[in-house]
Amino acid sequence: MKMIVGLGNPGEKYLNTRHNVGFITIDKIAYREGISFKHEKIFEADVASFFVGVEKVYLVKPTTFINESGRAVKPLMTYFNIPLSDLVIIYDDLDMDVGRVRLRMKGSAGGHNGVKSLIYYLDTQKFNRIKLGIGHPGQGQFVVNYVLGNFLKEEKEVMNNALKTTVDAVSYFSHGHSFMETMNRFN
Repeated sequence: MKMIVGLGNPGEKYLNTRHNVGFITIDKIAYREGISFKHEKIFEADVASFFVGVEKVYLVKPTTFINESGRAVKPLMTYFNIPLSDLVIIYDDLDMDVGRVRLRMKGSAGGHNGVKSLIYYLDTQKFNRIKLGIGHPGQGQFVVNYVLGNFLKEEKEVMNNALKTTVDAVSYFSHGHSFMETMNRFN
């Protein structure tokens, strides 16, 4: 079994914001697979699943708000018996140019509160991740307003390409390739 988690904030207000690229990616995977989400109140997450051969793949969107993502992810991993090697977290990265995609098997939170929560609840920095660059607002700009804002018109095409690459990377991983193989192919 594999679990693919997109980080984001629930609700219409945050739907297409930069901070929600994890949710946006998970929604694109669900659309590609023709599946829909069910809200799992006890786990504080929206969950969908599909099969790749005999391998079950769970798609997860925590509904805890991004800063408490680990609170939803850890109990789901325990319940479905998902090892860390079969977990992938997808999230936004302020320190990468808009549309850049980077796969990593470990690392710090880099200031991302959702990743800080995951590190806390999983008790490790060693988990697979796909980071999507959203750019930085620059000196003197409020980061909160930037990440909770929508992409500019000129950024949307670049982000659509990044989302396609990320969906393809998840598909490759879900089809039985290790995350190291996936990194080598998509980085």
